[in-house]
Amino acid sequence: MGTEAATASTADVLAVMSLLPHRFPMLLVDRVIDMIPGQSATGIKAVTINEPFFAGHFPARPIMPGVLIVEALAQTAGVLAIHTARAKDPDAGDKLVYFMAIENAKFRTPVEPGCLLHLKVEVVQDRGRIAKFSGRAEIDGKLAAEASFTAMIADPPA
Repeated sequence: MGTEAATASTADVLAVMSLLPHRFPMLLVDRVIDMIPGQSATGIKAVTINEPFFAGHFPARPIMPGVLIVEALAQTAGVLAIHTARAKDPDAGDKLVYFMAIENAKFRTPVEPGCLLHLKVEVVQDRGRIAKFSGRAEIDGKLAAEASFTAMIADPPA
């Protein structure tokens, strides 16, 4: 067993909620699998017709908004970032991850109800409090969307 496999971990929805402040309807990650601290993670989002955004986007042909796909990728990266920070320092406390930039977002295929979205993120650059990630949203192994984004880990507002 390699080092990566030995350090890989997962997070069910309760663990995700312990790492992120998001709650329904803005929590867009159901669980995280294959998380390697400081390196990568794969989030899972089961897209259902009950999602509140489908009522208006678009009722005749429901499609998950691209901005929410990118948000789901960013939330997966947030889980990875906070999990990594706590692994390095168990006294890290309740940190937040703030979106700073989105680059090169591309949408390849519609994400519809019934899809199981795999949200794959990798750390591209880590500078302590600020990290750059690349992300790919896939359905059945096929690229649905991709983006690069930057985030900052910070203390919550006082």
